[in-house]
Amino acid sequence: MSTLLVQQSVSKAERAIVLARETFDIEAAAVLGLKQRVGPSFARTVELVLATRGRVVVMGMGKSGHIGRKIAATLASTGTPAMFVHPAEASHGDLGMITAIDLVLVISYRGESDEIAVILPALKRLGAPIVAMTGSPDSTLALHADVWLDTGVDKEACPLNLAPTASTTAQLALGDALAVALLDARGFKAEDFARSHPGGALGRKLLTHVSDVMRTGSDIPRVLPDVIFSDMMREMSAKGLGVAAVVDANNFVLGIFTDGDLRRLVEQGVDLRATTAQDVMHRSPHSIGAQALAVDAAEIMEAKRITFLLVVDEAGHLCGALNSNDLMRAKVI
Repeated sequence: MSTLLVQQSVSKAERAIVLARETFDIEAAAVLGLKQRVGPSFARTVELVLATRGRVVVMGMGKSGHIGRKIAATLASTGTPAMFVHPAEASHGDLGMITAIDLVLVISYRGESDEIAVILPALKRLGAPIVAMTGSPDSTLALHADVWLDTGVDKEACPLNLAPTASTTAQLALGDALAVALLDARGFKAEDFARSHPGGALGRKLLTHVSDVMRTGSDIPRVLPDVIFSDMMREMSAKGLGVAAVVDANNFVLGIFTDGDLRRLVEQGVDLRATTAQDVMHRSPHSIGAQALAVDAAEIMEAKRITFLLVVDEAGHLCGALNSNDLMRAKVI
């Protein structure tokens, strides 16, 4: 490659890096600018949303519409019922999705989108509160809104100052701030988040109970205390958990015997042929309740350095068993 081509290549690479860094600076400044301007109108918006008996209906055209979809999704997953309605579709029938008990959050940087302007009178007649997220306080949208949220930026990150970049970043950040303020006001907890994300890792951890993954019935390895050692080993092998629960005639847990106990007895040279389950069992085994979270079972196993747990009811009767493989299959760990 010639020296000129190498210089051109390096120059293009350096320019790309410079532009990336400038973009980060411009967009970071846009977000920090919001920090200085957030105030009573933001607090009023939170109050209106909390008082809303319906949904937050988010609207926006173009890039603002894409941001609006994300804001609606974030609100919905953090305790505030929300949906996105496309302004162009609203003027062709989708306006019927919006009711007087909803709140409408309209996003438009200039605040002069034709598709939004044409439906503003209908929204006003409907009576639903309108919150405008725009950078222009004198725009048609801001003037028709009940509350104006300022998303103005000094300039776009686009070198031509045309493509929505810093302005959409500001919209997204303000939407996140609104969602965070609302979830805090609602006392939204991790368990609530999990209920709206049952397919995610957090959902599995906070919604999966021991009863959902434990072995039950004939799948539980259990023996009576006077069972001879060889019969106990057959029960352990048949159930494949590497453990046997020792219970009395009423299914009350007396103890446990594990593969680890077997290894230790063999190393000690104990003659196991004449022993019974109660002779070799480990008394007071670790256990958990069926309604406990499966993630709690995983934490007990980790803390105690064990790979299994017996599941007992409040009276200490055996009702299930599980090991770390059961938790892994359920994707709890």
